[in-house]
Formats: sequence, structure tokens, C-alpha cells
Amino acid sequence: MTAPLPTPPGQLRAPARRGPADPVKALMHRHRDLCERAVDPLEIAAGLEAHGITDRTAARFRHRDVFSLAEELYARVPRATDTEAATAPAPAAADPAPEATGGPAVSPARWTAYALLPGAVCAATLVGLDHSTGQGRLAIGLAGALALSGALSACLRRGPLRTEGRGRTVPAAGLWTYWLLGYLLCGDGLLAALVAGGPDGPWPGSLTPLAVLAVAVVPAAWCAHLFAVHARRRLNGSRGLADFTAGTWPLLLTLVGLYALAVTGLSLLAAYTPGGVNGTETLAPTVALGTLFLLARLLTVHGFPESAATGLATACAAEALACATALAGRIPGCGFLAVPVRAVVEAGGAPAVSALACGAAALGLLTHAAVALSRASAHT
Repeated sequence: MTAPLPTPPGQLRAPARRGPADPVKALMHRHRDLCERAVDPLEIAAGLEAHGITDRTAARFRHRDVFSLAEELYARVPRATDTEAATAPAPAAADPAPEATGGPAVSPARWTAYALLPGAVCAATLVGLDHSTGQGRLAIGLAGALALSGALSACLRRGPLRTEGRGRTVPAAGLWTYWLLGYLLCGDGLLAALVAGGPDGPWPGSLTPLAVLAVAVVPAAWCAHLFAVHARRRLNGSRGLADFTAGTWPLLLTLVGLYALAVTGLSLLAAYTPGGVNGTETLAPTVALGTLFLLARLLTVHGFPESAATGLATACAAEALACATALAGRIPGCGFLAVPVRAVVEAGGAPAVSALACGAAALGLLTHAAVALSRASAHT
């Protein structure tokens, strides 16, 4: 046998390698901006997940899950904030807390007080309408509508329902929201009149469902708060994306169910108050619309405004289509267009149409939210 040639002096033989000695290094350079901006490893884990890296992918980098991979990246990459903190001069005085400056972050007591405003304004408006007539009634109604809009805006700018600095918004979503509220106010009366051959005059409307949803802003805010707190807590304690997902979607379903029960209770309570004689008839559409609003707001707050706007627009389109087909059925030879709407109205009344429209849209958003809001990237 021939002896192997000796290695020349001063030259080392390169070892045979099947892969890089440091598999994390390439990933570190690829996501360096993310790692430098992160304030904790959880933010890196969420960013990696948003880029399609799963626990199975992390195994190729010699880590058991994305969280441990994120911890190594966080430890190895120096952050820009660390450098700035080392070079920046010491501040003369500490910045005041956001609560003290009127910023968006407020204590639970304060945002709960803001969440009570819509219900209080709506109740005061109803009392004023019951004790007024003629032009005074119209003026009180307009003033109440403007005050309710302002109270809702103040509530949505603070607390767990706010989106400033936390998510994007779709401007058209506001239009869809006003349409759905307007239809809840008088749309059922219009549809019933269209099916009956009218309208022959002003169609009836009820303020009871609107008052119920105004009061339901409080449980909506608390459901959003509890979801954010418990999801973040579970994210801190999870050791894998699958573990986090398995515990998040049951939390979402539970809170949405509790909110639906709260709206149901408020609707039944309103049915026995003065002026709430039609409360039981509008129970289903009120619960469906309230659930749709809650899911749309949760998706918007956590970074999915397009999905939220799509769900609202779908419900609007279904209600508009119902009225349009009921009217188009009067055209000679087109009576078949109104058959589905007539069948639903005859079976469950005009409110059944809006209940089906909002309920189907809410179910679609719930299915999407169970997947989207179970991702770590939705909570950082």
C-alpha cells in the first residue's frame, strides 16, 4: 500500500464539513435589523414567525424551538438602543408617565370610565327623547347622535380598543360601521315595508338595539384587555409556537362567548324597560352585530385591519342586497329575485335577515381570528 503524502510544513489540512460551523450566523445577518430593534427575545421570536420560521425550521439551526433561537439571536446581536444609551447624556428628569400627560396608555379605571361614556350618552338621549316632541325631539336626537359619536371616538382612542401605535386602520371601515348601525336602527323596518309592498310612509325604527351596543362597549373593552394580557402572559411562558397557539385560540373563543352572553343579557334587560317593547325581536341581530364589531376591533388592534374591514363590508353587502332584491322583485318577470328574502322574512321576521348577514360575517371573522390572533407576531 502507498503511504499518504505528508502535509507540508506550515499548512493545515482543512477538515471535511457538511454544513456551516455556525448555522445561526447566516440567519443573524439576514434578520439583523429585526434583532437590533428588538427590546426582548419575544419580539425576535414573533418576527421570525412572521417570516415563516417555525419550530421545525428552528431545529435546522440546532434549537428546539423558535423561542430558544430568538434568545440566542438576542444575546449575540448588539442593539442600537444599547449603543445610544451608552453615548447619550443622562436626562435631567424622568419623563412623565403616559397617564400623566394624557397619552394613549391609561389605567384600567380611566379607560373603563371612557368606555362608560357611550352608554351614558345614549341613556341621556333616550330620556330626552321621551320627554320632548316636535322640533325639540329632532334637536335632541341630532345632539345625541353627535355626542355618541364623540364618546365612541374618545373611547376608541384610549385603553385596549385603541389602535394608535399598535395597528393600522382602514378608513372605509368607519363607513361600514355607520351603515351597520344605521341598518340596526331602521333597516329592519325598511325591509319589512319593502316585502309588504311599501313603504307607504316612514318605516318604524327602534333605538333599543343601539342603546344596548353603546352600553356593551364596557364588556368589549374588558374582553379586549383580558385577551391582550393573557395572550402576552402565555407568550412569556410558552416554549414553542405550537404551545402558544394551543392556548390562545380557546382564550379567544371563551372571551367572545362571554361578550355574546353579555350583549344577550343587556338586550333582554332592555326589552323590559320603557321604550324597549321590541327588544326581544332584535335580540339576534344585536348580538350578531356586537360580536362582529368586537372581532373586527380585535383584528384591527392586533394588526389585521384589512380582514376586519372585509368582514364589515360583507355584512353591509348582504343587507344591501336583501333590500335591493326585495325591491327588484317588483319588476315584471323578476319576482323570483325576492323569493329568498321573502322566505327568510316570513320564517323569522325582518330582523332575521340582518341576524344572518352579521352572524355569517362574524363567524367568518372568528375563524380567521382564531388563526391570526394565535400567532406570536400578533402580540408584540
